[in-house]
Order: sequence, then structure tokens, then C-alpha cells
Amino acid sequence: MNRKRLRDQALGVVFIVLLGALGWLAIAIYDKDFVSTTPVTLRADRVGNQLKVNADVKVRGMVVGSVRSVSTTGDGVAVELAIDPDKLELLPSNVSARLLPKTLFGQRYVSLVVPVSPARPLAAGDVIHQDTTTRAIEVEKALKDLLPVLQAVQPQKLSSTLGALSQALEGRGKPLGETLVTLNQYLDKLNPQMPQIQQDITKLADTFAVYENAGPDIVDALNGLTTTTKTFAEQKDQVAALFGTLTSTATDLDQFVRANRPTLIGLSAASRPTLELLARYSPEFPCLTDAVAKLRTSVDKALGVGTGQPGLHVTLTVKPGRGAYQPGRDRPSYNATGGPRCYAAGLSTGAVTPAAYTQDGLGVANSPEEARFISELLAPVEGVSPGEIPGWSSLLVGPLLRGAEVDLS
Repeated sequence: MNRKRLRDQALGVVFIVLLGALGWLAIAIYDKDFVSTTPVTLRADRVGNQLKVNADVKVRGMVVGSVRSVSTTGDGVAVELAIDPDKLELLPSNVSARLLPKTLFGQRYVSLVVPVSPARPLAAGDVIHQDTTTRAIEVEKALKDLLPVLQAVQPQKLSSTLGALSQALEGRGKPLGETLVTLNQYLDKLNPQMPQIQQDITKLADTFAVYENAGPDIVDALNGLTTTTKTFAEQKDQVAALFGTLTSTATDLDQFVRANRPTLIGLSAASRPTLELLARYSPEFPCLTDAVAKLRTSVDKALGVGTGQPGLHVTLTVKPGRGAYQPGRDRPSYNATGGPRCYAAGLSTGAVTPAAYTQDGLGVANSPEEARFISELLAPVEGVSPGEIPGWSSLLVGPLLRGAEVDLS
């Protein structure tokens, strides 16, 4: 019994040791402890958290090794690579490396880039540097900028969206290409118009700015329009009656115009010369009404308004006759020039303003206006033209017309 028990215990211990050995063997095989490799060091500024131990090392898509360890050096990262010995002769010592993801959401791997001018073959202990070309930097920056987006987007939803997009585009490559070609043609025609479009957008912005400034006024106007509309709604019966009256009036007016159309046309044609003449002399109408208004005082005085002797008071001076009519002497002279204008009271020539004359019509003493006025008065008496009257006549006749005495001594 004891012998059997000891045998079972021994078999159990052997079984446990065998399980441990198998576990160690599996781990060793996974860590490639039994695979002959050549150690190479990769120097990089950073690797992120997507590069794991046992990650692949590839050249143009072919696996040539794996990552054994990742450690920091203070100023960068040292990545220990295990390269297959039979692949060393295919890799130059000046090879560079890029850290690329397998998929959008996958882990990174080391991609070795073979230069255009390869150097000697890679050997154990060599140091590989990270690719710092412009293209590699752009790829690294794109992946860095894409990482926050990928962290925010749920992978399963993105996968469903990409799958649906793939199914939607399946078999539609040719129509999609034709659409892109047509769109390119539109853009070719649109590009020359971009400056004008930009200018129009700028003017549209200025217009919106004007409307923004005028916004309160527009709101007030709409508010007032609301009141007006409400008033129309309240007075709709009166408005309807007004429209009915206007309709009847318009109908009567239409009948009147139709019946008297020849008469109206003839009246308009006959009135045109008169209206044209009135339009020509229209500048004189204000002066005429002003002169008539100022003449009222003189007329009231002549008629004795406000005095004890009402009636017409006229001082009449009889002068000797000039005899029979003589053709050369008494022929009328029509020498008025200048067209329609405003004249002061008592003058027949000279375009002067009424403010230059006094109430007696002579104007300022010894002024040019007084001289012309006196020349017009004396010319018919002397039988000469106004231009032949001496200029000093106003010095003698002017005081007489004003009621003063003239002393010739």
C-alpha cells in the first residue's frame, strides 16, 4: 500500500515537472530562444506605446527579424533587434528604419529602408538610425495627428462605416471616375472666376454689415408696418368701400376720357403754344406778384384809404402837344432785349433785383438804376432814345422827382 502510494506521488511530481517544462519550452519557443539571431541596435527619438517586444522587423514587406527589447537611453530610445543571420548579407549597414503601424488600430513594426547606395553588409552590433527624410517625417506627423482621431472614433463603428462605403462603391468605379472627371472640368472653369467670387463674397459681407447696422431701423419699420396692417384690418369695411368708390370713379373717368378724347387732344394741342409762352415768362411771375403786393400801399394812398377824403387823388400836369405825327420822329422803337426777367417798379430795362429800389421807384440816389429810370422818362419827352440822354440828367431831375428843390445858382 505504501509502495503504491509512493509510486503515485512520484508520478504526480513527474507530471508537474513535465507541465512546467512544457510551459518553459513554449515560452522559450515564443521568445525564440532556440533561434539563432544576430543582435542589432536601433536608435530612435521615440517609439510610442505601440511598439511591443517580438514585433516584426520587415524589409519591403518580408520579415527579417523581431524586436527583443525596448529601453530608454536618456536622450532617446534603444531598440534591440534580432535579425536572421541568413538575411544579414541582404541588408547594408547604412540601412535606416521607420516605425509604422500594421493597420489603423494595430501595433507598430520596424520597417527597414534600403538606401539607393548601399554600403557593406550589416553585421552584429551595428547601430541602425531612424529614417529622418522628409517623407518619413511627414508620415510620422500624419500618424501622430491621426492618433487622437483614432482614439476618439470607436473601431467597430468605423469598421461598419468603411464596410458600408465599400459596398456602396462596389461596381461603381467607372461612374465615379466619370463624375470626378466632370467635377474636375467644373473646377477648371470655376478657378478663373475665383477672384470675382471672392470680391462678390466681400461685397456680400459689406451688405450684411449694412443690414446689421440698419437692423434696429428695419425692426422699427416692421413694427410700424404691423400697426398699419392692424389698422387696415380693423377698417377693412371702409377700405373696401373706398376701393368700390375708386372703381366707380375710375370707370366714369374712363368713359369721360373715351367720349371726349378728340376734344382733350385738340385742347392740349391748342394750349401748347400758350403754355410754352407762360413757361418762358414764368421767371417773371414771382416779381409780378411781389410788385402787385407792394403797389397796394400806393394805391391805398391814391384812393385816400384811411383819410377823410376817399376817392381817386391825381395830380395832373398838362404839357403842350407835340404836333402831328412825324414818321421819323414819332415811330415806336422796339429795342427791348434780354428775354424774361425781373424788373423793378417803373423800369423797362436792366436786370436788377427789387431790393435795389425804394418805394418811390427811383432806387438809391445817383445810382445806375436811377439814371436808367430817368432816361426812360425823359426820352419820349425829348424825342430821342434813352441812350442819348446825358448821364448827369439824374443829378437834376432826380431830386425833382423825389420832391426836392433844385438850386442852379
